[in-house]
Amino acid sequence: MSGRIRVASGDFFADDLPKADVVTMGNILHDWDLEQRNTLISKAYDALPEGGALIAIENVIDVARRENAFGLLMSLNMLIEFGEGGFDYTGTDCREWCRSAGFSRFDLIPPTGPTSAAIAYK
Repeated sequence: MSGRIRVASGDFFADDLPKADVVTMGNILHDWDLEQRNTLISKAYDALPEGGALIAIENVIDVARRENAFGLLMSLNMLIEFGEGGFDYTGTDCREWCRSAGFSRFDLIPPTGPTSAAIAYK
């Protein structure tokens, strides 16, 4: 796999994301306010070819905010750490942000624990 996987370092707000078939972000989006989050999603979209995917691994919470206690506590923790900046979110929220960036399809793979995979396809 070493010939097929590449890790790139950089500042994802200052630099473009490298071109890739798949962009993954693990517990990245919940760190930032909505404007910064949308910037990252748009940068992922720009880095992907048609049919490429953004995979966000996060503690996605349910719309009713009753199921994922860990995700809800993590959201509270993000608010304590970052004020109005970071927060955890629902699959519906993520779907709308990704749709606004231009992604055409969205899937949410539910958790076996507190973590879900939100997948947006270009």
